[in-house]
Amino acid sequence: MGLFSKFFKKKEEFPPADLGVLACDMHSHFIPGIDDGAKNMEDSLNLLRQMQDLGYKKVVTTPHVMSDGYRNTPGIILDGLEKVRAAAKEAGITLEIDAAAEYYFDFDLQAKVKTEKLLTFGNKYLLFEVSYMNAPDGLESFIFDLQTNGYKPILAHPERYPFWYEDNFAKYEKLKDKGVLFQMNINSLTGYYSISTKRIAEQMIDRGMIEFLGTDCHHQGHVNLMQQVRKEKYLHKLLESGKLLNNTLL
Repeated sequence: MGLFSKFFKKKEEFPPADLGVLACDMHSHFIPGIDDGAKNMEDSLNLLRQMQDLGYKKVVTTPHVMSDGYRNTPGIILDGLEKVRAAAKEAGITLEIDAAAEYYFDFDLQAKVKTEKLLTFGNKYLLFEVSYMNAPDGLESFIFDLQTNGYKPILAHPERYPFWYEDNFAKYEKLKDKGVLFQMNINSLTGYYSISTKRIAEQMIDRGMIEFLGTDCHHQGHVNLMQQVRKEKYLHKLLESGKLLNNTLL
C-alpha cells in the first residue's frame, strides 16, 4: 500500500438511501411566514413537492413556539395548516400534511404544560428543544410534568447540544432512562451543523438511541443536503436499525 493510499483512504460509497421507508417526516417548518422556515406559500409548496418526490407520504410540520421569539399559538398554527393544505391540494400535491409544534423549553412552556392543551402528533408525542448555548435547568422536572399530563416527550436534535458532548453520554443516557425519545436531524450526518455534531450523531446511532429521524427542513438548502446525505453510511445504518418509529405516524 502506497503512502498516499495509507493516509487517504477512499470514502466508502453507498447507493442513495430510499427515504420513502420513513413514510412520515415529523419535524419541519413549512407553514409560511410564522417562523424562520418557509417565507411564503410558493416556498412552502416547492418544499412540499420535493418532500413528496423524495418518497415521503406525510409530513407533520412543526413551527417554533418560544416566548422570546415566535409566539405561535395552536390557533395560528392550525389556521396556517389549513391554508397550506388548500394551496397544496390546488397545486396537485398529494402529500398528507399535518401540524404540531416545536416547543422551546422556557418558563412559559413549563407553565403551559399544566394549563393549556399543547399541540402533539401520533400517540400524544410532543416535540421540544432546548437552548443551544447553555445546559437547561429543571429539565427533568419538566419531563416529569409532561409525562404526568399524558404527553410523550421527544427531544429535538439532541446531537446539536454541545454542552452535553463532553459528558461521556451520561446525560443522554439519563434522559433515555426517563423515557425521553430522541429525534435526530437527517442533515446532522452530513456535518452541516458541525463535525462534532456529526460524530455525536454517529455515536448515538451506534448506541441505538434514535427513535425518530426528522428533516428540520426550513429552506431549499436543507433539501439539497438531503440528496447528499442519502449516500452516508450512518444513514443506511439507522434506516436498517429497526429502531425508527416514523412510519408509525401514518
